[in-house]
Amino acid sequence: MTDPESLIHRLIAASPAELDLVDAEHLRAVREQADILVDGGLGLADLDAMEHRLKAAERGAPLGAHLAVKLARSKRLIQAIEQPFFVSVIFAVYKEARRIRPQEEDELGEDFLRRKVEQMQWLFGSEHAGDWEILVVDDGCPEGSGALAQAIIDAEGLADQVRVVYLQEAIDDGLEVVQPLRSTDMSRKGGSILLGMDRALASPHEGHVLIFTDADLSTHLGQCGLLVAPILEEGRGVALASRREPLSVVVKKGQRNTRGKLFIYLWKQMLPLLHPITDTQCGFKAFRADLARKILVPTIEKRFAFDIELLVKAELAESGCLHKVPVAWIDSEALSTTTDIQPYLSMLQAIAAMYRRYLEPNERSDRYADFVEGLDEAAWARLVDQVPEAIASADPADFGEIELVNLTELGA
Repeated sequence: MTDPESLIHRLIAASPAELDLVDAEHLRAVREQADILVDGGLGLADLDAMEHRLKAAERGAPLGAHLAVKLARSKRLIQAIEQPFFVSVIFAVYKEARRIRPQEEDELGEDFLRRKVEQMQWLFGSEHAGDWEILVVDDGCPEGSGALAQAIIDAEGLADQVRVVYLQEAIDDGLEVVQPLRSTDMSRKGGSILLGMDRALASPHEGHVLIFTDADLSTHLGQCGLLVAPILEEGRGVALASRREPLSVVVKKGQRNTRGKLFIYLWKQMLPLLHPITDTQCGFKAFRADLARKILVPTIEKRFAFDIELLVKAELAESGCLHKVPVAWIDSEALSTTTDIQPYLSMLQAIAAMYRRYLEPNERSDRYADFVEGLDEAAWARLVDQVPEAIASADPADFGEIELVNLTELGA
């Protein structure tokens, strides 16, 4: 086995100073470094130790080095699974006509479909007991993102493992999983992801794991093994990526997000069931297929808070089934379809509805649900401009334990 210390030095030296997820050479370099770690005979304990070393020297360790170790761990975990298994990866496309193209065709192109396929092909390689598929779900895209994806599938000969599903067709057919949607305008990602999960479940597989992710390249799919292993090897029901764990690696553009902290604080007051979870909105979650079947229908939320409802229903169906996984996540916001929407208020009001539907009433949650339901956009804007310091400066992991402020301080 290659000496781990020398591998760390080689890894840091070989990693790009700055990692561009759209740059094929950068991605290839990271993948090659991950392969060196795997081929060097490092076990999971060695890779865990390497992650801690890189985090301890974070300023001196380039992002590519962190990602390479995550990928190596993921591949090791996939190789260690001896039982037959199958992974369905699902993501929605809406107004992705530019980002789905290569950069040579569009300056904001990410060529994300080809990249995702390459990442899955690398992860599974030739030494594994499993197989995979990708489902691309058109969320009613006015720019024809689904058709563009299909053209790529046809051109690259990917039809055996990649398929396109259209939300509008499911609505027209009256499929239960998308009810009560009457048009794709009523869906904001959630309707499409739920449909994709339903279509994946229509084909039974042994050891079936469903993963949904985002269309962009923020989460490298080579990390899927980090989510699959807890489900298949430890019997977990749900493995959810988190950007807020000690070994998470996050690169996010923009300023300190007090609005995001306010969102976390408010939902945690309403959903004590999910207090151990902080990062509900990372778009990288895996579900054991039999549990997914239990919770997929019916659901009340088809917009951006859909995954929170799935987490609530999963925990109610199988207490203790949620498992947090630290991942590497790099912001890909240039063409984000949610940047301008920032739907925190509508999400909070959807969460209030979830509380009332699924959980036993309690005094604190009742107060906060009443407060959230009474907010309009103007009141929300005022609240965002005056986030109490007790929330703005606190660690979101602590939000569920105590009530940091009273509702009067929030303007109630």
